[in-house]
Amino acid sequence: MTGPIYAIGDVHGQLEELHRVLALIEADGGADAQVVFVGDYVDRGPDSRGVVQFLMDAQVAGRNWIMLKGNHDRYLTRFLDQSIVHDPATRADLSWFNPRLGGDKTMASYGVLAEEETPLGEIHAAAIQAVPQSHRDFLNERPLMHITDDLVFVHAGIRPKVPLEDQIEDDLIWIRQPFLDYRKAHDRLVVHGHTALDHPEHAGNRVNLDGGAGYFRPLHAAVFEGTECWLLSANGRIPLRP
Repeated sequence: MTGPIYAIGDVHGQLEELHRVLALIEADGGADAQVVFVGDYVDRGPDSRGVVQFLMDAQVAGRNWIMLKGNHDRYLTRFLDQSIVHDPATRADLSWFNPRLGGDKTMASYGVLAEEETPLGEIHAAAIQAVPQSHRDFLNERPLMHITDDLVFVHAGIRPKVPLEDQIEDDLIWIRQPFLDYRKAHDRLVVHGHTALDHPEHAGNRVNLDGGAGYFRPLHAAVFEGTECWLLSANGRIPLRP
């Protein structure tokens, strides 16, 4: 069996929470522990810019971290690259700047006022000046999936019965149904976030680590040894089972 691998749920601009769970990981697995982040570093929380910069600095420092792309990360890069504030996976009347999605908080962390009634061109021009190109590049370059012998890490999930090599980006960062209701085993245990819960859950064929940090609930980290899973706490490992 390979060594333990750690995973962190959706961060959503919660830098202090990120530091807290990384300390739990280091206490359990040491400074060189392999960590997979399931994406959504930005939106809703107070310090999206700080989270992105912290992860970039960690990458430069050579940390053994794999940082996947989430749908909220793509919201930011699409807006910067193409002035797009809507996604077909979301209601047509809900723009990225709506507080429910939280793009307004991300822009605020870069010093840009982004209210839905403000002309889009004004927000975009200010954002282009405010968001460093290095942040854009970092988020654009995030992989969509990480695969081990026993596990597949993605942001939202996978389309059931479709081979991993044939999965598409929109599903990997956006899917809910039919993935969440699928009860049969996948080829590997799927570790994901995206669908916010009050607490992480093990559904048998998948583990959802999004405990709602984007709604100011605690961020969560888990450790996997094979397909066995534990949540990390200040008191040690807590088994997470179906």
